[in-house]
Amino acid sequence: MTRRYALALDLADDPRLIAEYERHHARVWPAIEQSLRAAGIDRLEVYRTGNRLFMVMEVSPAFSFDTKAASDAANPQVQEWERLMWTYQRALPWARPGEKWVLMDRIYAWPEGSPNRTVEEA
Repeated sequence: MTRRYALALDLADDPRLIAEYERHHARVWPAIEQSLRAAGIDRLEVYRTGNRLFMVMEVSPAFSFDTKAASDAANPQVQEWERLMWTYQRALPWARPGEKWVLMDRIYAWPEGSPNRTVEEA
């Protein structure tokens, strides 16, 4: 059974930096995509409006945010990528200290209409 998570993050409100960020994502490093696969992330999409990002992750039953975070912390290439991305990214005002992507709460779903769930099961 696939689980789906929605997360949000801001970018610097600078058209030049936003364009650079998008160029990096047109050529994501192979080590980053490998780390996503290894963590059990089956599909990941990032959308942008203005300087707000919205990410949708579809993950396997084995996926764990804690395990992914530990794996990322031990991977020098992922750490290098994350340092580079912080050049462009800005934490949401309500994010906890050090938190980047913030989980979103689902408030509506059609046709099932199940409110107030962070995780959607497909």
